Amino acid sequence: MSEALTLSVRGTDAWVRQFRGLRERAPGLWPLLPRLTLLLAFIATVILVGAWLLWMSQWDEIEQSHAEEEKLRTAFREKVRQSQNLELLRTQKASVVAEVAKLERQLPGKAEMDAMLSEINQAGVGRGLQFELFKPGQVRLTEHYAELPIDIRMSGSYHALASFVSDIANLPRIVTLDHLMITRQKESLAFQAVAHTYRYLDPAESRQFPAQQSEASKQKEKGHSP
Repeated sequence: MSEALTLSVRGTDAWVRQFRGLRERAPGLWPLLPRLTLLLAFIATVILVGAWLLWMSQWDEIEQSHAEEEKLRTAFREKVRQSQNLELLRTQKASVVAEVAKLERQLPGKAEMDAMLSEINQAGVGRGLQFELFKPGQVRLTEHYAELPIDIRMSGSYHALASFVSDIANLPRIVTLDHLMITRQKESLAFQAVAHTYRYLDPAESRQFPAQQSEASKQKEKGHSP
């Protein structure tokens, strides 16, 4: 056993002696073992650097693929959720379409406005009210409809006024009242309000509205400019 240990020590010492004094000699004059070690280290370095340069772009592609996969998974889950609620969404859409159609039927066209004003007037006359003022104002255009304010002033009994307001609320067309004012006179009550009626935009007004909006924006900008 002593001889084996001695041989092992001698072999290790011989291996270490090959790496001594390498700085004083050119690499071509190094012993075989240091040259092999240097060659293996160089090859390993080249392989590692090449792999890093090659795999770095592939790692970016893998990360992008993972992100795209997650995005597609999310979109798929959303599509599945929507498909599960498709019947409910169709029912809700049909309900909304029906409600919009119902509201549209409550808006008269431009040609029907005169009949609409006559209905409001007849509602007051039919209740025995005395009109002192019935003055349509300036039409105000919005994106989807036109609004016509009407200044109203009339006189009559309390019950007649209450019935008139009820009749206005029950008209088949949309009519709203605001700025209500009631004052007592000698033998009756004076009622003052602004009624608002609404109608469809005709094609010319639909084209005119964006132009009006643009002009209003320009005027506003001029007003804010120094």
